Amino acid sequence: EFTSPEEIWDAILSREAARIRSAWKLLDPKERDYLLAHLERMVSEDGWHPEQVISARCALEAIRALSAGDQNDPQ
Repeated sequence: EFTSPEEIWDAILSREAARIRSAWKLLDPKERDYLLAHLERMVSEDGWHPEQVISARCALEAIRALSAGDQNDPQ
């Protein structure tokens, strides 16, 4: 579905939980760590546009919900 880094970022910042989850699942652990750190900076550091901050918060919420679901999945 996503063929470039730009498309992955577009999905991550889309504010659409399903798109965020789809993009997240394509990333390897190192990429996930980088992405989480970047999103955390976006919500905590000055200088980001307010709309970018909202998108980053939405992404973090969707990723955390997905991660929590994975931990509760008995498989």
